[in-house]
Amino acid sequence: MTTQFDTIDFHGLPALRMRSADGASAIVTMHGAHVVSWQPKRGGERLFLSERSPFATGKPIRGGIPVIFPQFGPDGPLPRHGFARTRDWALVDQHAGEDFARGIWQLTNTADTEALWPAAFTAEITVLLGGDRLDVELAVDNTGTASISFTAALHTYCKVREVELATLDGLEGARYRDQTQGKRLLTDGDEQLVVSGEVDRLYPDAPPEQVLGTGDGKLILTREGFPDIVVWNPWEEKCAALADMAPDGFRGMLCVEAAAAAKPVIVAPGESWSGRQSFELR
Repeated sequence: MTTQFDTIDFHGLPALRMRSADGASAIVTMHGAHVVSWQPKRGGERLFLSERSPFATGKPIRGGIPVIFPQFGPDGPLPRHGFARTRDWALVDQHAGEDFARGIWQLTNTADTEALWPAAFTAEITVLLGGDRLDVELAVDNTGTASISFTAALHTYCKVREVELATLDGLEGARYRDQTQGKRLLTDGDEQLVVSGEVDRLYPDAPPEQVLGTGDGKLILTREGFPDIVVWNPWEEKCAALADMAPDGFRGMLCVEAAAAAKPVIVAPGESWSGRQSFELR
């Protein structure tokens, strides 16, 4: 199979379908530089995407890998999770080698973003695909004359066969803020995290690798640059209250997010920052 890059219509949104020579594929919308599909070489969709998600300009997509920038969550003056996920990004590069396909998307400050966040910046999302591996990197350049401060995440919705049977290894002994208990600081004492109710945890300075048992293989998740991990599943009651999720949608997903959320990233004028989340099916 030859490498292909195709511009497609994805539920009404312009998107790039990337396919590496070995048959792995991904779809990234220009809206939010949002990875909405990833199928590794051995096949099978590995990202959860809500069937009720709106696919419209200015609306966030529920599922896939939303780009959270420059504010994580509701803690700050910006819209929840910032504005990057609801803006159109420009495709600035696409390239393929013998065993990979790569796309790069870019977002820069405009009068509209400056009204929300007075900063001069260039943000880039790089999606690298090949074999049973996917790499997604967020890079931010400070193009202004003053330091900028932000929080960010790759809000990855991993697809699982049944969330109650999924397992997440690699966080035993790690400290976390439990958002379901008023951000109470606790220690994860379990060898594996198993979901049996609402989960909303921020692990500051977490171990760099986790293993997710999805029910359809093991997904190795590693991070560079992002110090934190967020693990989230809304469970039954909160999922039912989400207009862009089916009432039982929580059963097919577990968010394992690479994040810089516990404390802001500060970038001096002319400097840059980057963080990457990598996925490998084993």
